[in-house]
Amino acid sequence: MLDPAAARSHAEAGVTGLLGEIGGVGTDPHRGGYTRPVYSPAETDLRDWFVESATRRSLDVDTDRNGIIWAWWNPARAPLTDAVVTGSHLDSVPGGGAFDGPLGVASALVAVDRLNRSGLRPARPLAIAVFPEEEGSRFGVACLGSRLLTGDISPETAARLTDSDRVTFAEAAVKHGLDPRRLGRDDEALGRIGVFVELHVEQGRGLADLGQPVAIGTSILGHGRWRLTITGEGNHAGTTLMSDRRDPMVAAGALITAVREIARARPGARATVGRLVPTPGGTNVIASRVDLWLDVRHRDDAVTGDVVRSVGDRARTIAAAEGCTAELVEESLSRTAHFDAGLNARLGAALPRAPLLATGAGHDAGVLSGHRPAGMLFVRNPTGVSHSPSEHVEPVDAEAGVEALTTVLRDLLTA
Repeated sequence: MLDPAAARSHAEAGVTGLLGEIGGVGTDPHRGGYTRPVYSPAETDLRDWFVESATRRSLDVDTDRNGIIWAWWNPARAPLTDAVVTGSHLDSVPGGGAFDGPLGVASALVAVDRLNRSGLRPARPLAIAVFPEEEGSRFGVACLGSRLLTGDISPETAARLTDSDRVTFAEAAVKHGLDPRRLGRDDEALGRIGVFVELHVEQGRGLADLGQPVAIGTSILGHGRWRLTITGEGNHAGTTLMSDRRDPMVAAGALITAVREIARARPGARATVGRLVPTPGGTNVIASRVDLWLDVRHRDDAVTGDVVRSVGDRARTIAAAEGCTAELVEESLSRTAHFDAGLNARLGAALPRAPLLATGAGHDAGVLSGHRPAGMLFVRNPTGVSHSPSEHVEPVDAEAGVEALTTVLRDLLTA
């Protein structure tokens, strides 16, 4: 049991104080913000910080075979079934903000402090879960930890994923104490989850426009990632006439503009080319191949599919006009997720002033929602900017988020 004096010390530090403990981890001097890809030194340091923070609170900590960290608060020593689970992730996009992921983890720790300090002794266990590779910024598949847990990605596919240095996920897993042969759906761990509630910074302006600090999530837009490979002919930039070129970079440039046009023609669609990698990448070299990564989202999965098909057709047409070829490969796909109606009604009763908001951003809660009752709480982001160093949460709103999470967890643990 957590020492009462220690509980008071932790609770008084608050979520802003906890985030301050990791404010120097993974800072990116070139992009600004934070770069914390999964199993990098920065993300590993954050995982160690979480384990230490949970251990200080006398939580029972273990890491499962998919790399998910679980910290259990179970004062009644009840069986680890029908648990209330909260948490988020600690990895980031390149040059990301300070709150995307860590806010949910730090808020969960402070919520446990407050519940413990209040004297609550629930018969139902509570766990804080930290999911690896939520952003997909290293191995290309978002929410990889929760997808492995639920079986939404096969262990063979996950093991073969590679990062930009050609390191496979299997190799990274071994380096960090996991056995690639044991990756995959974990019915024992999944069966312990009674409900899952994830707190996250809002990645949009919904709460700022509504003038509210906290909202209840309703759904997540269907979204996916595709790799487009345009192949041409590598050659010398100085000796190859313009008329003799089969330049995939020219095709890639035209395609990026086409992606915008295709998405704009379908109301509510979002399509983004956020990454482009030429091979070999020399200044005085005509590229032989260009890889582009496409992100497409829409609330209607049929529209998402239509956008992707249109992009693929246009890519092949544009490539052919430049004497190149184009190939489109799906890397990940998540259907539109609607959070559990019964759980959301429960959250609404506990937080009657909180508005309801849909989101266009993917989360582990969305993956889990296909297998267990799941929901989300969003905390106001005054500018709506996220996946950027400009992402921000005011301390008063961060504390409001912790209070909302504590209220919800207390209700779920006691009713």
